Amino acid sequence: MTTTAAAPQTTDASAPALIDRAVALVPLLRENAARTETERKVVEENIAALSEAGLFRLTVPRRFGGHEADFRTFLEVTSELARGCGSTAWVVTLINVCNWMIGVYSEQAQQEVWGENPDARVCGVLAPSATSRAVEGGLVVTGRWGFASGSMHAQWASVGVPVVNAAGQQTDQGAALIPTSELTIEDTWYVAGMRGTGSNTLVAEEVFVPAHRILSVTRAVRGDCPTGRTEEALYRSAMVPVLALVLAGPQVGLAQAGLDSVMASLAKGRGISYTFYERASEAPSTQIQLAEAAQLIDTARLHLMRAAEDIDSWAARGEFMPLETRARVRMDTGYVARRSREALDLLLSIQGAGSFAEANPLQRIWRDQETGSRHAVINPGIASELYGRALLGIEEQVTPLI
Repeated sequence: MTTTAAAPQTTDASAPALIDRAVALVPLLRENAARTETERKVVEENIAALSEAGLFRLTVPRRFGGHEADFRTFLEVTSELARGCGSTAWVVTLINVCNWMIGVYSEQAQQEVWGENPDARVCGVLAPSATSRAVEGGLVVTGRWGFASGSMHAQWASVGVPVVNAAGQQTDQGAALIPTSELTIEDTWYVAGMRGTGSNTLVAEEVFVPAHRILSVTRAVRGDCPTGRTEEALYRSAMVPVLALVLAGPQVGLAQAGLDSVMASLAKGRGISYTFYERASEAPSTQIQLAEAAQLIDTARLHLMRAAEDIDSWAARGEFMPLETRARVRMDTGYVARRSREALDLLLSIQGAGSFAEANPLQRIWRDQETGSRHAVINPGIASELYGRALLGIEEQVTPLI
């Protein structure tokens, strides 16, 4: 087994220090946002700066040189990064949550990922869009996994696979950990928003995956994970609430980026066309819409952080979060997305049709938020349905992912 490498200098920073590093990177990300979108991947200057700041290691165990930060810190960091660039924040989010998943895998798998390279990054797709056949020591996997955000910057991928026995019968749903060097990436990510995430399609053709690199998703969703390190509370966090909630961090940050942009525009003293208002900031309609937008962002942030506290506190106690609380976190996730979209809608109305000029960053912020907030796990309608069923004690649910 490979021994753990020495920790890099940026290891185990405090939560305020990590948040400060994210804040410090916002100007750079904002400057590179248009280029990230045009190139359809996060520019290398951003990747290098984020790596140097240790922000790809938020959820890597401390014993491998990571920060092992709680989810409140995770969300504070990613929401700040989204103020600079939604695509970059999304990639940081997905890589960090996939890194967190590796902390749930077996010790041997973790050693293979980080033992020699504490900066190794992991991408992933949970959907089991693959076929498997059992062989001695593991599975041989063939499949295609779309929307693999961050795959262009990752060394490993955790992908959904059916776990089968020697007779070919499915016995479980798993997540197979595969080096990206054994996969190909098809360029399929042509979209209206979040263009810079490079969420392309991973392809495996007859790839062998040893048994120690296959995680039982069925057990993990129930809080039953192979990692034997009970002292590492972070990896006892309820899986589905984690996988859902982290996607809401960039939503709040994008809404805040819209508010920042509109405030900067208003400070320049522009007027409102076809009215007597020479300064839009003097119009009661502007003031009211601005206040309502700011309040919606605050509301979204409050729900975001409440849900993060739920995840962190249950994990710290070493207890698996009960169904109703897990369902509420899904509800909070959808609620954050909805309130963030409503806030940005008001801000676009303040700015008017000029918001949609290609030179105006507000249109990119809007497209990024409209795209990112439609992720299937965020869906507010589904979240409301499953939370309502949980409140009513209805056992039959609409999804196993709670």
